[in-house]
Amino acid sequence: MRVLFKARIPTDVGNAAAREGELGEMIAKILEDQKPEAAYFTDENGMRCAYLILDIGSSSEIPKLSEPWLLSFNAEIELHPAMSPEDLEKAGPWIAEAVDKYG
Repeated sequence: MRVLFKARIPTDVGNAAAREGELGEMIAKILEDQKPEAAYFTDENGMRCAYLILDIGSSSEIPKLSEPWLLSFNAEIELHPAMSPEDLEKAGPWIAEAVDKYG
């Protein structure tokens, strides 16, 4: 199952890691372990923010994804199931069924 994983790094924690020269190294280490399909970095509400696309086999992997960001950066984490265009196409019959039943 693909998930959109968001980690927001509090400014004070990110600044401290940057000043110590560890910010990029710590992020690279996490990415090496997590092997995202895609990774993008931006800002959100004044904080450093990472967006990752990850493919996980079970919800039991959530701590494996979250803990490195929580422990390294005291990050705020969000995790959302995500569909590829192919997944959305496969969901078509269920969407039609819901429209027939509830729409």
